Amino acid sequence: MKIFKLNMIVLLVLLFAHEAKAQQGKADTAAKAQESAAELAKKLSNPVASLISVPFQNNTDYGIGPYNGSKNTTNFQPVIPLALSKSTNLIVRAILPFISQRDISGPNTSEVGLSDITATAFFAPSNTKNGLIYAAGPVFLIPTGTDKYLGTQKFGIGPSGLILQQTGPLTYGLLFNQIWSVAGSADRVNVNQLFMQPFFAFNWKSGAGLGINSEMTENWQASTFTAYINPALTGVTKLGSQTVQLGLGPRIPVCGPNHPDFGFRGVLTLVFPK
Repeated sequence: MKIFKLNMIVLLVLLFAHEAKAQQGKADTAAKAQESAAELAKKLSNPVASLISVPFQNNTDYGIGPYNGSKNTTNFQPVIPLALSKSTNLIVRAILPFISQRDISGPNTSEVGLSDITATAFFAPSNTKNGLIYAAGPVFLIPTGTDKYLGTQKFGIGPSGLILQQTGPLTYGLLFNQIWSVAGSADRVNVNQLFMQPFFAFNWKSGAGLGINSEMTENWQASTFTAYINPALTGVTKLGSQTVQLGLGPRIPVCGPNHPDFGFRGVLTLVFPK
């Protein structure tokens, strides 16, 4: 009987130890998942992070111009990093817009199709110092517009740059480019424009984030300035086995010719961690 009781005590101790270990394993897995989500959110706040991502950004604007038009722009924006050496990365970023618009070129009109591609090749250091990141490279305007109202019909080129600081959960910086047209249809106006995007983001350990950026375009050729402010809430999660970041927020027009009354932005980013 004593041996039986002793065996029962040993069995209970072993069962308790096994359950404690299992619970600790679950806690460790949850902590690692949370840490991974926070790390991904921080990398996604960095336009030149060494991370493959494929954002689909949808912008919907209402109340545009004298005919009270509407416009929906879906930007396909893949980001692909390439290691050139131990100290240098090449970050290839492209933006391909698909546009559907009504009552903009005239009353009771509509245009649907592709706009021009903007492609950038950033050369960036693979190692950062005190969270400071900088990058530079060429930007290209590729005339892929399928309608004369959706594209410039011009090929352009120019410089692009980025300076960014990451400190703890904070990310802030400035991305900019200047494009001049160098070829294309002689019947279309030349392209000479500066784009600037200051941005700020705060990311929590859960992978949720709060960000705001401003998209500003100075059209030197037409002597016009356009600006939007885009606040957004974001979160890293999974759709099945696919890691994604979701984002949603308003688009606030500040100034510009025929700017909309209001708009919305939604973003779905497919993330492929290394």
